[in-house]
Amino acid sequence: MIFTVDEKTYLSEDSLKLQDKLKKRAALKAVDFIKSGMKIGLGTGSTVFYALEEIGKRIKTGELNNIEGIPSSDDTKRLAKKFGIKLTDFSKISRLDINIDGADEVDKKLNLIKGGGGALLREKVVFQCADLNLIIVDESKVSENLGEKWGVPVEVVPFAKDAVTPFIKKFKGSPVLRVDKNMKPAKTDQGNLLYDCKFGIIENPSSLAKKLNTIAGIVEHGIFFPRNCKVIVAENEKIFILE
Repeated sequence: MIFTVDEKTYLSEDSLKLQDKLKKRAALKAVDFIKSGMKIGLGTGSTVFYALEEIGKRIKTGELNNIEGIPSSDDTKRLAKKFGIKLTDFSKISRLDINIDGADEVDKKLNLIKGGGGALLREKVVFQCADLNLIIVDESKVSENLGEKWGVPVEVVPFAKDAVTPFIKKFKGSPVLRVDKNMKPAKTDQGNLLYDCKFGIIENPSSLAKKLNTIAGIVEHGIFFPRNCKVIVAENEKIFILE
């Protein structure tokens, strides 16, 4: 993966920054939806970390049992094992009861931009297989329209690195190759590259998604459309659910 989730153990909520507190509250609310015996999708990112941690705690105390999860990234796989969550894969099951994941931006129609953690392809596979998708965010991720706060991540095969950018620009995007902490091209778990593409305000996400889908060399993009979806939003004093 590209960005490694911070694995430090948080001793108390008082020690967290405000945004981390909000992420944790949203994550705990999502975990309340999980019942024993469920097959669950395990998303990727800093907010999902808290969900994984809490699922592990409830398994350890016996509050949850017979839980199996499918991780959307190698980082999540490693964390799930650390927290004692049993893993499975799509060769053994074809559907998931619940998928818990984060988002980089959510608009008023529950369209999403995801992929800030670089796992957009696997996240989209897990997303489409879930009976219920629980998206957990803090209030800073909610906007009127996609593109106000975040660009669209685009996963590209290395061979097409320079071939896809003219087409993205043709669609009025500004692609920037994502790099890792060593300033080398960041790579996904599939070994592909990532462009972060600014399109400005995206008034028609469906139209843009269709255009990106026409570009050979693009494996996947980070525009997600609501499918059996609830967005759990944590504000300073409350949690609310968009659906």
